[in-house]
Amino acid sequence: MRAMTDLPDLQAGGVYAGLDLSACDFAERDLADITLTDCTLTDVQLSAVILQNGRFTECRFTRCRFAHADLREATFTRCNFADPDSHSGVQIAFSQADQATFEACDLSFADIDRTSLWSVAFKASNLRGARFHRADFARAFGGKVVRTAATFSACNLELADLSDAGLPTCDLSGSSLREADLTGADLEGADLTNCDLFQALTAGAKLAEADLRGAHVSGLDLAGLATHAGMKIALSQQQTLLTALGLDIYAD
Repeated sequence: MRAMTDLPDLQAGGVYAGLDLSACDFAERDLADITLTDCTLTDVQLSAVILQNGRFTECRFTRCRFAHADLREATFTRCNFADPDSHSGVQIAFSQADQATFEACDLSFADIDRTSLWSVAFKASNLRGARFHRADFARAFGGKVVRTAATFSACNLELADLSDAGLPTCDLSGSSLREADLTGADLEGADLTNCDLFQALTAGAKLAEADLRGAHVSGLDLAGLATHAGMKIALSQQQTLLTALGLDIYAD
């Protein structure tokens, strides 16, 4: 990597590679359409920065905090947001990340707080222990039309906090939600096929019309759900769910 004294003056639409940008001032900068490849940012405060439509590949964001940042339509590919030494993750607060994509990224223990995430896509990413506090996956279209969209495809969401999250009709297929907190979450109509829900906390969760075919549902208590009418399961899952209700199952 180039020395910090050789850092360029970052510009919107610029293309930069192999740099340690930890000493750069990102606050209140308009860096829309920027492209960063193999760059490092450590202990950086990214306050009110505009990174809309940015492209980030194999970058490292260590102990960074995005506050009031614009990450709309940004794409992060194979980026690392976790600090292995302190076991802490990136902080994203009061920001916009609508239609952003995180693919094969490490977002372990990320703290995502009061951020707009409509149509966000997490693909094959590590979100172990991530916390989504009052994250908004919905967008209003007109006076009374509100649509929700988000994708968590083949992600590690073990121990993640999605309590009270509004994710109806969203795609969580193939993700591990082992021991995740789904208390009070709205997952009605969601795609939970092939998910691992072992020991997930689901008290008060809404699962009506959700598709759980192929999911690991051991420990899922139907009686504790807020809704489950029309929930889709496979024949092989019936015994597990009925046993969890305290019923004894006998062969015909």
